[in-house]
Amino acid sequence: MEAVLIQQKCKKTLKGEVALPVAMSQAEKTEMVDKARIAIVLCLGDKILRDVAKELTATSIWSKLESLYMIKSLTHRQFLKQQLYSFKMVESKAIMEQLTKFNKILDDLENIKMHLEDACALVVSRWGR
Repeated sequence: MEAVLIQQKCKKTLKGEVALPVAMSQAEKTEMVDKARIAIVLCLGDKILRDVAKELTATSIWSKLESLYMIKSLTHRQFLKQQLYSFKMVESKAIMEQLTKFNKILDDLENIKMHLEDACALVVSRWGR
């Protein structure tokens, strides 16, 4: 989603209208905020769209999405660490499928700001036993 906003040259709107350059006219700011909101809405599926339907600005939609899908609680962190810690390759499954699952776990950990070095230390400590 961030890539789409960067492509549309409106990622700055996620920090609110006050973060936009002072040199921009109010009409340009409004256009950019609307453009960002529309870009986000067009990328969302029906279920997710219902979750953010009441939000009126790109900033509020983004905040709502973060609160719903970027959970950073201790329980969630522990769950993701456990997924990484217990990940095993299975001979009966395709390697690409397993690598995809492993990469998803790493991406999820990175998305909650857990450094990959910390995650790798978990795996290395397990293999070292």
